[in-house]
Amino acid sequence: MDRGAVELCEEGLRFYGELLKGGSVTGECPLCLLEFGLVKRLPEGGLTALAPHAALWGRMEQLEEVIQNRRRALDKLHRTVSRADRVYRESYSPTGSAMVRVVTGAEAISATLSATVSACQSELLTAQPGGGRPPELLEKALYDDLSALGRGVRQRTVYQHTIRSHAPTLAYAEKIVEAGGEIRTVDEVFDRLIICDRQTAFVPDPAAANRRDLALVIEHPGVVRYLAGMFEHIWQRAVPLQPNHSSAASSAVTDEVRRAVLRHMINGYTDSAIAARLGMSLRSVTNHVRWAADFFGSRSRAQLAYLLARSGFLEED
Repeated sequence: MDRGAVELCEEGLRFYGELLKGGSVTGECPLCLLEFGLVKRLPEGGLTALAPHAALWGRMEQLEEVIQNRRRALDKLHRTVSRADRVYRESYSPTGSAMVRVVTGAEAISATLSATVSACQSELLTAQPGGGRPPELLEKALYDDLSALGRGVRQRTVYQHTIRSHAPTLAYAEKIVEAGGEIRTVDEVFDRLIICDRQTAFVPDPAAANRRDLALVIEHPGVVRYLAGMFEHIWQRAVPLQPNHSSAASSAVTDEVRRAVLRHMINGYTDSAIAARLGMSLRSVTNHVRWAADFFGSRSRAQLAYLLARSGFLEED
């Protein structure tokens, strides 16, 4: 047993004191005294008390040696990280000014992102478009996010309004909010974005055919600050999500989603394109358009767009 992990109990101190005074001691010797070496069993079966400095000096020397070894190992690790970081920075470009790295493959992206989030120390900003997320992704994200929150990292996440009706994402959000994270929703998120400590940002490559298999890791300070500013702009207009309560803002959120659908319709988007942009089902988009058509009494999309423009419905606060 590691004696450094054992503490002297009150019974042990009392027993030790009585033994030092030469008084009569009864009962079994407390284990902590034997573990620290403050009491020794004699060959004939008796007990003798030793001075603390004599009993513990050797143990103190061992612990100090362990501490020194750990310090040397930590210094070596710092030197190794510093050398590797120089090579890492030089790999960007001859001038080191690009500071954008391409990561290819879903597994490589996941591993890179997980390692970066695990190293996050103060702030984690995330924008997640596309509505509700698959349960398996939420389970993995929950482990990383709760670990970050446990380290004192401030975590803020923006989703689209449509997650308010997605049970798995709401269950994830409930755990995050209970742990101290902040979650808000908006009608439309510009794109997926993750920023760690305002030093590293992850974004999908907009030109990639399969965006899930290609990500950009950005470490240029100016670009990261710009992306953080975009996040703050969205955060200010987003609606806080309170999973455990019936939100008084639910009707306002529904109206905001409906207006977003109708704005996209007026701008010429098809129902399927609107669904993709707002992270909602095609049926939900169709229902919002049908509601507006019935409400305004229109017989075509063109007439509905005209009536919406005249009514000022899309400009309501």
